[in-house]
Amino acid sequence: MSQSYKNKYAVILGGSAGLGLATAKKLAHEGMNIIIIHRSRRSVVAAFENAVREMEISSCEIISYNTDALNPKKRQETVDDILAKLGKGVIKLIVHSIARGNLKPLYDTEGGNTLSNEDFKGTLDAMAVSYYDWVSAFAKAELFTPSARAIAFTSEGSSRAWPQYAAVAAAKAALESISRGIALEFAPLGITSNCIQAGVTDTESLRLIPGSDKMKEMAVKRNPYQRLTLPNDVANAVYLLTRDEASWINGTTIPVDGGEHIR
Repeated sequence: MSQSYKNKYAVILGGSAGLGLATAKKLAHEGMNIIIIHRSRRSVVAAFENAVREMEISSCEIISYNTDALNPKKRQETVDDILAKLGKGVIKLIVHSIARGNLKPLYDTEGGNTLSNEDFKGTLDAMAVSYYDWVSAFAKAELFTPSARAIAFTSEGSSRAWPQYAAVAAAKAALESISRGIALEFAPLGITSNCIQAGVTDTESLRLIPGSDKMKEMAVKRNPYQRLTLPNDVANAVYLLTRDEASWINGTTIPVDGGEHIR
């Protein structure tokens, strides 16, 4: 076990699948204790519980909260419970991997269902503002260690226009801006904040995007290595950012895509 992670915890928001779960597995393997906050349907609970048992083989502690991370009351209850169980100054890392957005068009020539004001608000709250909500709640409870890390997952869609992706794109752009704000204003607490812009990754969230098969095909063609980004690629980058040597990386967005973004 890495001594630098002894008695330290990583909190993964949305850690039951995809990039979040891959990150949890990687950090557990490296000796960090894991707190996963997720909202899992009954149909996937068994698979998630199997993943937890696999992580526990690493002799680290795994704490799971199947709760609504976007509900203010549930958030405070979770923070209070973590504080009561573990005490102050234990959270080394928080990772925002919540993917809950509305995928509707802005306009439909046939008069179909389009994005509403509430759709935009709900997506922005889930995929951007909640990052600040959790960082702020942990900071107020004095749960962070000195030199803690906050990391959020964004996408190339924050600066591109894709069909039916407008609400999520707006949320990703807001998420990157919020991350920069956290990097500036939480610096007195020793917290850094960065976004990881993952390349196109074949996850359940991606498959919900209209035209995702075409996106995957084009991503492979654009990528110098002629393959998609894997969840483990992103998890490895998160791990690198938790290292002491990464303490001076702050307020930026890091592409983790094998070079997909360069063309």
